[in-house]
Amino acid sequence: MFEVNDLVMYGATGVCRVTSIGRPDFAGDEDDKLYYFLEPLYQSGIIYAPVDNQKVVMRPIISAEGARDMLKNIDAIEGAKIVPGSMQHLSQQYQSLIESYSSECLLSLAKSIYRKNLEAEKNRKKLGQIDKRFMKKTEDLVFGEFAAALGEDREDIADYVHRHFGDA
Repeated sequence: MFEVNDLVMYGATGVCRVTSIGRPDFAGDEDDKLYYFLEPLYQSGIIYAPVDNQKVVMRPIISAEGARDMLKNIDAIEGAKIVPGSMQHLSQQYQSLIESYSSECLLSLAKSIYRKNLEAEKNRKKLGQIDKRFMKKTEDLVFGEFAAALGEDREDIADYVHRHFGDA
C-alpha cells in the first residue's frame, strides 16, 4: 500500500502524488472501499483510485539511483523493435509498449520514434501523426517520471535524452 506523499506512476496519467487515503465525498454509505487521492504533477485535478484497483497500473516511480543509471547508460538502451505495417498495427504496437509502463520500455520506445523522426528529417519528410502522438505520450510519461525522481525539470531531462538519442 502506498503512503501519503508517495510519488506513483498512475497508468497513462503519469506521475501523481498520493495526497490522501480515505473515502471520497461521493462514496455512498455502503461503499467502505478506501481510495487513494492522487494529484497529477503535470496536469490539474484529483484522481480517486480504489486502493484495491486492478484495472489501472499503479507503481512507485523509479528511484533517483535507477533514473541516474538509466540516463548514464542511455546509449546502450536499444530502440524498441517496431514491425512495419498498417497505421492500425503501428498504433497497436506503440500502445502495447506504453501499457507495459516500464521505464526502460518507455525510454526504448521514445528512442525508436526519435530516430524515426531524424530519418524522416534527413529525407525531408515529416513524422506521421501516429508517431507524433505516441512520441508525445511516451515522452510525457518517461521524462515526467525521471524529472520527479531526480528533482529536475522535465525540459532538462528531455534535452539530455534528445542529445544522447541524436548521438547514438
